[in-house]
Amino acid sequence: MPASEFMRLALEEARLALGWSSPNPAVGAVVVRDGQVVGRGHTQPPGQSHAEVMALADAGDQAWGATVYVTLEPCSHQGRTPPCTRALTAAGVAEVVYAIADPDPNVRGDGHRQLEEAGIRVSSGDGAEESSLLLEGYLKQRQTGLPFVIAKFATSLDGRIASASGDSRWISGPEAREWAHTVRATLDAIVVGSGTVLKDDPQLTARPGGATEGIHQPLRVVLDSTGHIARKAEMLSSGAPSLVVTTAASPPAWQQELRDAGIEVLLLPARNGHVDLEALVQALGDRGCLTVLFEGGGKVLGSLFDSKLVDRVHAVVAPMVIGASYAPSPVMGQGAQRMANVLRLREVQVERLGADILVNGLV
Repeated sequence: MPASEFMRLALEEARLALGWSSPNPAVGAVVVRDGQVVGRGHTQPPGQSHAEVMALADAGDQAWGATVYVTLEPCSHQGRTPPCTRALTAAGVAEVVYAIADPDPNVRGDGHRQLEEAGIRVSSGDGAEESSLLLEGYLKQRQTGLPFVIAKFATSLDGRIASASGDSRWISGPEAREWAHTVRATLDAIVVGSGTVLKDDPQLTARPGGATEGIHQPLRVVLDSTGHIARKAEMLSSGAPSLVVTTAASPPAWQQELRDAGIEVLLLPARNGHVDLEALVQALGDRGCLTVLFEGGGKVLGSLFDSKLVDRVHAVVAPMVIGASYAPSPVMGQGAQRMANVLRLREVQVERLGADILVNGLV
């Protein structure tokens, strides 16, 4: 069943919290009285108010006897903030409609129970599909401890990410690049390999509309197993958090130089001479990252797919043919030996981004 009118408004609020609220879920809420929205709100950064509290504050006295639509089961435990069930009860709301249950062990049905025991009518399921999609990172992280992993690449029609000389600017068009910056602003981390940094020197910031002010910036992560990137790399500049992930094979002096410059360095085990990606994904989950985007290059994405760590694929296909048998491809690694074992996507969505085509699907 599609979301109701009021739950759609709550989902709009929830989208405003993506990235900002992590490691808390991005939740939206609206307060409805006599068929009119009298309050709305979304989850604030960690340690600040949750969506229900923001919406109740916006509604003020009009919350008494009202119905609250919220995209996730209200929390019922004392964390960095008091439980939302307490705030809803104190406000005197008559009914709470939430989209999906919270899998967090501290909640998991207890929010529903506490509200009912307080005499509040409670129902769930309105907008469940939309909320589950919006909260896919939170749901996976709470259930497994691991973040939701997205593999993203832009390729030509013949499956190339650069010309024979290595030139890769630009495969995708301006509309696709704008879309990519909009997505970045909703993420917790974005990961690239050292080869991408050495070749392209990307900023890896979210710049929708060309601006960074007031935009959530994901953690910028570079994998450099043996210590090649320079301190002056753009992604190590100020303005957004950065993390260099390396192994014991990198020079200790290089590691210390980065640390002395205020850059965080994480030492992880190696696998086949490179950073162990399973250990990396676990480490990012331990940091509270809910959604992590891997942008490449081909060796990193190949290892990611070979390790079966990918949850979703964002593939941008540009209407161009590059040619050359030795031009790089977006996904390398060992790959599938038989067609019966190839990775296939489900729940596939296809949309136009200017002249390019976006293929978006779950693994």
